[in-house]
Amino acid sequence: MKKKTLVPLLVFLMGICLVSLVVYNTDTHEKEQSRTTAQLNATTYGERIENEIINGIEITDVLKQLLISGTGEINQFDTIAKNIMSDSVESVQLAPAGIVTDIYPADGNEAGKIDLIHDKERGEISIYARDHHTIVTQGPFELKQGGYGIAVRNPIYLKDENGQEYFWGFTIVILRVPDIFSDATSALSKFGYEYSLSKTDNPWSDNYKVVYQSDRQLTNPVSYDFTIGTENWKFEVMPENGWGNNTLIAVISVFFIAITMLLVTLTRMWLVSKENKNKFQILAHTDSLTGIYNRYGFDELAEKMINKNPKAKFVAVLLDIDDFKFINDIYGHVYGDKALRSLADSMKAFFPSDALLGRNGGDEFCILLKNYSYEDVKEKLQQFTMAPKTFSYKGKEYPFYISLGYSEYPTFASNRSQLMRCADAALYEIKLHGKNGCMAYREGLELRVRKQLGFAFRDISEHLPGAFIIYRADKEDDELFYANQEFLHMAGYKDMDELFRLTKKSFSNLIREDEKKKIEASIWKQIDNGNGNDYIHFHLRRADGSYLSVLDHGRIVESQQYGKVFYVLFMDWEDMKSHYSEKFSG
Repeated sequence: MKKKTLVPLLVFLMGICLVSLVVYNTDTHEKEQSRTTAQLNATTYGERIENEIINGIEITDVLKQLLISGTGEINQFDTIAKNIMSDSVESVQLAPAGIVTDIYPADGNEAGKIDLIHDKERGEISIYARDHHTIVTQGPFELKQGGYGIAVRNPIYLKDENGQEYFWGFTIVILRVPDIFSDATSALSKFGYEYSLSKTDNPWSDNYKVVYQSDRQLTNPVSYDFTIGTENWKFEVMPENGWGNNTLIAVISVFFIAITMLLVTLTRMWLVSKENKNKFQILAHTDSLTGIYNRYGFDELAEKMINKNPKAKFVAVLLDIDDFKFINDIYGHVYGDKALRSLADSMKAFFPSDALLGRNGGDEFCILLKNYSYEDVKEKLQQFTMAPKTFSYKGKEYPFYISLGYSEYPTFASNRSQLMRCADAALYEIKLHGKNGCMAYREGLELRVRKQLGFAFRDISEHLPGAFIIYRADKEDDELFYANQEFLHMAGYKDMDELFRLTKKSFSNLIREDEKKKIEASIWKQIDNGNGNDYIHFHLRRADGSYLSVLDHGRIVESQQYGKVFYVLFMDWEDMKSHYSEKFSG
């Protein structure tokens, strides 16, 4: 009960920690992305604002060039000023010796004709521009016509008749705020950004004064800095909804908390069901009759043991009860089961506790012994084979006998399945030699077993009058088992290995593609009708990809090891027609 509470609680705490980490990382990432995007916008629109202000300043440069070329005079000032005006320019002015004398447009701007050098508000910065030969900006200040403006003063220097430079005065432009940069600020507002444009109070100050800004106060904004003349400007930007994506954070938090709660629930359910699962696993791996592993359980554990200890020695044992069918037929299946349980009990008592014991099915049993060699187990297995074994029938004990084959890993096998096949070959050899015995696998033993089964009968097949193959009589798995030399020669295959490789061991891959369905249907139709496999004409695929017209004749044979198989003879169709046409024409 304690585990069922603590483990879900631990899962919950770990889940909350994970949620916090994910939310933190997501929030950090979103803020970084948001700041990167905002910085790009600040730079893009900051440069645009800078260019707009510079374009306004260029008006003063135009007037400067006219003054230089006119030796300090500009004829038809109003006409020229009218042509260089724009919607964002409030007025254009000339101030020889620092005194504003000409303003365009004149209407409403009469008050602007002042002595800049001696003016209380404008004097200090104007003198700085004059003495340092630099453009200065001043403002923003309220315009009498409405709105706000920034004054740009460009000091002009000419040369007298002796070539000496002297201060002529200022060319001035008054820029309307925010008209001068309204396109940039409107675009930023449309994209959901707050902004602020500010500049230093004067060239010698580090204090910034806001030129124009949106409604909200900025928090930790990104900025684009630029310089006009000797004055520093700063354009700051931030998203109107802040740097974080609160909606995304909320969705992620709810999602991961829901997953955490689901994991807590599933963990508790898993702990509750684990006890039952262990019971089911034992049942799934155990033979209910004998109490030892069934085939599935034995194979799984044997595979794990060998894979975990690939350099260790193992001995695999296969054994079965001799004439077990006789016991079932004479005494009944109940007493056959008693014999099986008796044998399993003998195995448990005789072999060490770390031996893996299993029942393959029927009367066949299997054993895996770790860290044993042939020499280690030879005498022990012989003793077990010959030890008396009995089952009880109507109060009397009746003896039964076993046959046993065994093989060694890695001497004769590289994996579990190969090891078991070798042990099976040794067991079958014992059966062929009269049963009730014990034998170790040795090289070549498997080949002799196949001779007994009828699949390595070279002394017969190589002298058959025709090409010959054997394959499994199964619609879904027509596996090739054997081909004699005459068939390999006729079809152009170097050897059995090349035949198996090019056909993928399938008989159907020997039939031309467009004939497969028809030929296979014809074969099975004859079989299903009880006619065996009569003569069938088709095109046989050769090793080089060409096709040979052949006639085949087959029969189904029952094999003890492979079940139903086809024995098939082939004849060259063209050679046969030519031979018989000559014979009968003669």
